[in-house]
Amino acid sequence: MNENKSYFAFSLINGLGPKNFQKIHSYFPSVTHAWQAPYVELTRSGLSEKVVMEIMETRNRINIDEELEKVHSQDINIVTLSDNNYPRLLKQIPNPPFLLYYKGKLNDPRDSNSIAVVGTRKISEYGKQVTQNIVTELVKYNLSIISGLASGIDAVAHQTCLDNNGRTIAVLGFGLNPSVFYPKENQRLADEIISKDGLILSEYPPHTRPERYFFPQRNRIVAGLSLGTLVTEAPERSGALITAKLALDYNREVFTVPGNIYSINSQGPHNLIQIGAKLVTTVDDIITEIPLELDSM
Repeated sequence: MNENKSYFAFSLINGLGPKNFQKIHSYFPSVTHAWQAPYVELTRSGLSEKVVMEIMETRNRINIDEELEKVHSQDINIVTLSDNNYPRLLKQIPNPPFLLYYKGKLNDPRDSNSIAVVGTRKISEYGKQVTQNIVTELVKYNLSIISGLASGIDAVAHQTCLDNNGRTIAVLGFGLNPSVFYPKENQRLADEIISKDGLILSEYPPHTRPERYFFPQRNRIVAGLSLGTLVTEAPERSGALITAKLALDYNREVFTVPGNIYSINSQGPHNLIQIGAKLVTTVDDIITEIPLELDSM
């Protein structure tokens, strides 16, 4: 079995995750060696007994070639951390996904200049207008727009980018099979992203249903794919702020738009400004702060 198939096999293990995979990768001479390793060797790598038993059970139960064929039959592709075409910016973060499932165009020159645009699901007219205006201007600079395909700010960011013939990437907190898509009303938007040479990706196997704790994990990918993260509107407790704080951890830029001081949806941006996020009123406030790769423009 080759390395890519071995990466794929480990992606099917419940509860493995990037940190446990790093233990495997550090201990064994190859991922294929790890997949074929006996119980004792797997435990010596630092994995818990529960994870080792899950590996052993899955290894005995599934046929990797058949499982991979099921994925490809859904027009889903995979890329592993060892592949040359794995997203460059994402590879730089401390805990990148060891495998990504994707639909659409994986790499585009515009991805070197990418901005995450995130915010509340409960969008106001102000948030909608601000997001549309700034994304429209960002697209003129040939920047890829990254978001999470949630309702609200995410959906507006993706749709505005498409409406302006831009490149957009959606990161999901569930699998890529339509049967588990959430929210259902954004399935049409997902299809449009793929049809217009955009990209939809996930670290979860295709039939993985959304779970609450998947979305904070998803947010690290959104931040990791981007030179900077823009929060246009969000309450004090918001997944968008998790994304922004992860971007800070990764030494990426964080931008935010001020709002009405009496609005709940302004609390998140204002808190970010207080801890050093760049206040944005025009697209120039973003463009002057990020290290654009002009060769890709």
